[in-house]
Amino acid sequence: MKGQTMGKIVSFRQMKDGTREDYLLLDESERDFAKGLPNQIMTALKRLDHSLEGYPLTRLGHSLQTATRALRDGADDELVVAALIHDLGDELSPYNHAEIAAGIIRPYVREEVTWIVEQHGLFQTYYYVHHMGGDRHMRDKFKDHKWFESCANFCERYDQASFDPDYDTLPLEAFAPLVEKIFSRTPHDPRYLTEA
Repeated sequence: MKGQTMGKIVSFRQMKDGTREDYLLLDESERDFAKGLPNQIMTALKRLDHSLEGYPLTRLGHSLQTATRALRDGADDELVVAALIHDLGDELSPYNHAEIAAGIIRPYVREEVTWIVEQHGLFQTYYYVHHMGGDRHMRDKFKDHKWFESCANFCERYDQASFDPDYDTLPLEAFAPLVEKIFSRTPHDPRYLTEA
């Protein structure tokens, strides 16, 4: 694989040989790249506009409907965006997609929202796993967790309910300002990560 040919590049071939100037250059490059994160999120969501066989909606349709329900229910901006991106990892990591989505949103929202996204996959099993011989109460291992009810409500009111092709779902563009607002925040800023 050939190296980069555009702009300045670092002097090292192994990270241990990097200089302060190298890492300042990379830091600047990463910050510039991260400014495009809201657009990258929107592009990734558009790629969900297909479906596994059997579902009445595409993954994008389900994500939009989940976010629409959260918005209409009066959820705050962080939870609405979480509802929008909660299945974003599904394409590349179908067996731990919730962890992928949580990793995407973690630097930008309060811990409760990240926990909901990270655990929603387990909590969703309540609705179906018993039909396949599984234990639908696996989520109860978190029954004493302070955000158990928050995650259970997210799944009940938004996620599990959002496979209805007749629901008046908002288009992706309606959520662009919220995606911009959340993913333009300074990552890991304590003002957003701590509970209100």
